[in-house]
Formats: sequence, C-alpha cells, structure tokens
Amino acid sequence: QVQLVESGGGLVRPGGSLTLSCAASRITFIYYRMAWYRQAPEKQRELVAAISTGGVKKYADSVKGRFAISRDDTRQMTYLQMNSLKPEDTAVYFCKAEGPWDTNYWGQGTQVTVSS
Repeated sequence: QVQLVESGGGLVRPGGSLTLSCAASRITFIYYRMAWYRQAPEKQRELVAAISTGGVKKYADSVKGRFAISRDDTRQMTYLQMNSLKPEDTAVYFCKAEGPWDTNYWGQGTQVTVSS
C-alpha cells in the first residue's frame, strides 16, 4: 500500500521558518511529480508548490520567493522549506504524488500554524 507521510509542521511566529518533509514508500518515486498543497479552514485546497521528475519547480504566487520545494530521489523524500511565514500561511499542508496514468496519492497532512 502506497504511503506518503508528512512531518515537520507546528506552531511558528510570523517571520519564522519551518521545513516540511514527505516520505514516500511503495511507489517508484522517480516516476512521480511531487507537490505540496494546503487547505485553510473553510477554504479550498490549493497548490503551494510542485516539482517534476526532472526537477522543474512551480510555485503559487503567494509563496514565491519565500518557499522552496526539493526532492531527494534516493531517499524518496520531498521537502518544503518555508521562510518568512505569515499568518495567512496557516493551513494543513498535504503532500501529493502525481504519477503515470493519472495515479495520484495523498498524505494525511500536517498542521502549520503561524501566530504570535
């Protein structure tokens, strides 16, 4: 059974930093585009950042210049480095694997709260 397990969420003050990690298992990781989504209370889930199998990165306008996505194919890990965090970044962050033939997998999510 495919598993995506996120970690690294927590409570941080505005202006602070966090790094989220996503560990993938039971998939051929190199075939999957990896992405981070987030969902704030009473809002739709939105794409935060994505990284292709070839390392091409894409970011939501709201996080450009502050967040950085990366992947380690050897360890089957995906990371989201989040800097200069704002209260509006508060959300549950989800890892998603997007594979061939529309095969998609989601993690269970990790809470990020930005508050003073």
